[in-house]
Amino acid sequence: MGVITVSELKPSISGKRSFRPSSSARHITEWPISDVSSDLTIEVGSASFALHKFPLVSRSGRIRKLLMESKDSKISRLNLSGVPGGPHAFEQAAKFCYGVNIDISLANIATLRCAAHFLEMTEEYSEKNLESRTEAYLKDTILPSIPNSITVLHHCQNLIPISEDISLVNRIINGIANNACKEQLTSGLSKLEHNFPPKPVETEINSDWWGKSLALLNLDFFQRVLSAVKTKGLKQDIISRILINYAQNALVPVKGSSISDLDMQKKQRVAVETIVSLLPTQSRKSSVPIAFLSSLLKSTITAGGSTSCRCDLERRIGLQLDQAILEDILIPVNPHGNNHSPLYDTDSVVRIFSMFLNLDEDDVDDDEEDNRRMRNDEGEMVYDFDSPGSPKQSSIIKVSKLLDNYLAEVALDSNLSPSKFTALSELLPDHARVVQDGLYRAVDIFLKVHPNMKDSERYRLCKTIDCQKLTQEACSHAAQNERLPVQMAVQVLYFEQIRLRNAMNGVGGHNQFFFGSINGPNRAGSGAGSGCISPRDNYASVRRENRELKLEVARMRMRLTDLEKDHVTMKQDLVRSHPANRLFKSFTKKLSKLNLLFRFKDGGSKANSDSKLLFQKRRRHSVS
Repeated sequence: MGVITVSELKPSISGKRSFRPSSSARHITEWPISDVSSDLTIEVGSASFALHKFPLVSRSGRIRKLLMESKDSKISRLNLSGVPGGPHAFEQAAKFCYGVNIDISLANIATLRCAAHFLEMTEEYSEKNLESRTEAYLKDTILPSIPNSITVLHHCQNLIPISEDISLVNRIINGIANNACKEQLTSGLSKLEHNFPPKPVETEINSDWWGKSLALLNLDFFQRVLSAVKTKGLKQDIISRILINYAQNALVPVKGSSISDLDMQKKQRVAVETIVSLLPTQSRKSSVPIAFLSSLLKSTITAGGSTSCRCDLERRIGLQLDQAILEDILIPVNPHGNNHSPLYDTDSVVRIFSMFLNLDEDDVDDDEEDNRRMRNDEGEMVYDFDSPGSPKQSSIIKVSKLLDNYLAEVALDSNLSPSKFTALSELLPDHARVVQDGLYRAVDIFLKVHPNMKDSERYRLCKTIDCQKLTQEACSHAAQNERLPVQMAVQVLYFEQIRLRNAMNGVGGHNQFFFGSINGPNRAGSGAGSGCISPRDNYASVRRENRELKLEVARMRMRLTDLEKDHVTMKQDLVRSHPANRLFKSFTKKLSKLNLLFRFKDGGSKANSDSKLLFQKRRRHSVS
C-alpha cells in the first residue's frame, strides 16, 4: 500500500516510559513502531496481534469496555473473533488506532464501516474516528454513484448481519433507486428540451451500463434493489433489460431436459421463481421479449418450478403469442427418468394457445382498439372483433401458421400420443386457417411416423382437415396418399371435381367458390361495410351451401341406385322367361337410356317436348 508516516504517540497506560517513533518513512509491515514491549495480545480468528493498550483504548470503546470489565486487572490477552472482515479488517482498524493513515477505497469501505461499528470507534472516544471517516467517504463517494453503490453493496453480502444492523444495506439500496430515477428523469427532460423522438429499447447493452453490474449481487440483494427501483417508478423496459441481464448470469443454460444436481436444481428453482415475480405487469404491449419468457418457462419446467410460476409465464406468452417463433414454443418436457415420454410439453402449448384464443377485447392494445372504433359522423368502416380485417384476426392468422409449424415438428416424435396431437390440431377455430396445407402436411408426417394407429384415431385426426381449404397440389397429393382413410380420399376427389367443374363454367377459383368473393359483383353495390362481415356469417353460408350440395349428391346416388336395381331385376326376369327375346332386351336398353334422362330436369324435358312436336309435324306432312 505504499509508504506511510507515523505520528507521535502519547505515553502508554503503564507510564513506564514514552517513546517516539522515527520520523523517517516506514512500511506498514513494520508496525507497530514502538520501543515499548507489547502489553496486550488480541486474537482474531487464527491470527494474533501483539499490541499496546493505550492506542487501542483511546479510539475503541469496545476494547476499553472489555479491559474495564475484566476481573483480572493485568489482563494481557483478548479474543475478538467476531470482528467483521476478519483479521485483515482488524489490522486496518488497529493501524488507524496507531495513527497510520489507511487508504479507504471501494474495496474496503464496507468492511471498515462495519469494523468501526463493531469496535465502537465513534466520536465519543476520539475526534475524527474511524466511523466518521467512513461515513464521510460513503456520503461523498459511494451514495451519489450507482456503480460505486453496487460495488459496495456486493461487499456487504459477506458482512451480514452487521451491515444490516447499521442500515448500510438499506441506505445503499435506496441510494441506487433514487439515483436511477433521477438519471431517468434527467434523460427524459433532456430529450424533451431538444425535441428528440423517443428511441426504441436498445437491444445491445453498453459495457458501462450500471444495470449489468447488478449481476454481481446475490438473489436476495438483487430482488431488494429491483423492488426499490420499481417502487420509485423506473421504466419497465429498463427493468426488463436488468432482469434479462441478471438471468443470463444467474440461471444455468438448459442443455438437457433435467438438472441432475439437487442443490443446483433447488438454486435454479428459487432463482427463476424470483425473477418471474419481478417481471413487469402483464400486457400484450409488454416490454419483456417473448424469447426471454420462453427461456424462463423452459428453466421453470427443468428445475421443477411451482405451478403458479408456470401459469404466470404461460399467460404472459399467450398474451404475446402472435410475436412468437417456433423455437419459443418448443418446450421440452421433464421426463423424470422415463425414456418413453414425449420430447415436448404439448400440454403447456395447449394452455398457451387457449390463453391467446380466450383473450377479451379488454386485452387488446389501446391502439388496436382505436383502429377498430368507428366515428359515425365520418362514416368510417366498423370492424367486428373477429372480422377478417380486425387486428385480432390478423394475429390469429399468424398464430395458425405458428401452430402448423409446431405440429410438423412434434409430429416427428414417436412417443407423442394421437389424442394429444389431435387436440393440438383442433385448437384453432375454423376461420383461423385460410389454407390448410400446413395442417395436412403435419398430419401426413404424424401418420407416417405412427403407422400402427387405430382406424378410429386415424379417422378422427384426418377429420380435422377441411378438404375445401386444400390447394390443388395438396389435393393431388391427398388423392394418392395411402395413409389417409378412404373417406377422406373420396371427399378430396369430390371437392376436386367441384373445383374443376366451376373452373370449366367460369365460376371462379377455389377460394371464390368456397369462401365467397369479397370484391365480387354480388358485393359491389352493397356499400362499404359489406366487405367486413364476420367470418362466422361467411362460413355459415358456406356450410349451408355444402350441406345442400351433399344432399343433392345423396339424392342422385339414391336415384341411380334404385334405377340400377330395377334394371338388374327386369333383366333377370327377362332372361329367365324369354332368354332369346331380343325385343325385351332392346326395350330394356331403351329403358336404361331413358332413366339417364331423369338426371337432367330442365334441359332434358325441354328437349323431349321439342322433339315430340317436331315428330308430330313430320307425321302431318307425311299424311298430307
